[in-house]
Amino acid sequence: MTEHPTHRARELRLAEVFVELADTLDGDFDVGVFLERVADRCVELLDVTAAGLLLADGRGELRTSAGCGGAGELLVRQREEGPCLDCYRGCDVVTAPDLARCDDRWPRFAPLARDRGFHATYAVPLRRRAEVIGALNLFRGAPGDPPGDDVALARAFADAAAIGILQERARQRQESLAAQLQAALDSRVVLEQAKGVLAERWGVGVDEAFTALRRYARAHRVRLAELALGVVDGTVDSDALRGSGS
Repeated sequence: MTEHPTHRARELRLAEVFVELADTLDGDFDVGVFLERVADRCVELLDVTAAGLLLADGRGELRTSAGCGGAGELLVRQREEGPCLDCYRGCDVVTAPDLARCDDRWPRFAPLARDRGFHATYAVPLRRRAEVIGALNLFRGAPGDPPGDDVALARAFADAAAIGILQERARQRQESLAAQLQAALDSRVVLEQAKGVLAERWGVGVDEAFTALRRYARAHRVRLAELALGVVDGTVDSDALRGSGS
């Protein structure tokens, strides 16, 4: 049996999109641009008229958002109620095939969504294993359940988004840790240099020089690393420093 060309074209496009969303290991990665791209691809390939994503901050509150097709305002309103918030808190898919019946469920969100021309919605969690970092929200212009495999595809989009975001966060943490380690090593080198400079200048041991450095830093409430750098570059008066250490 010959496969319908439209189905084949969609499969090829899906493959291209998932490759595109996987390409997050880029120094120019921008989370806002990435979220907008995910939303755009959802509207392109799913039977929805708008899409958006909400990410949780470090306190577990949904803050960062991006969307297309008019979803922006509805995303911001969901920090207090709505399918995204329920999806994030419950860590599972939330569906609302008819928003006309959701006024009790979401008294502020549902009327606003209808006013914006949306009559059905569903949300899937941005999940990586047990970690949920937000939700993907899809909006439809007519009541009814999502057709065919749209929910499964939405899950796949949400998983791809979660992986991309978590990869970027891991990269940032790694870079931050590397920078902190390098700074600590640099400070240690400068401290050893300062101890050597003072020991030679005063004709004392390095332990005595270090004692003077530390005492001066405590007495004048300056960082030991900054004081050591001042000794090495000559901006600190070593005589005054020695007096503090005696």
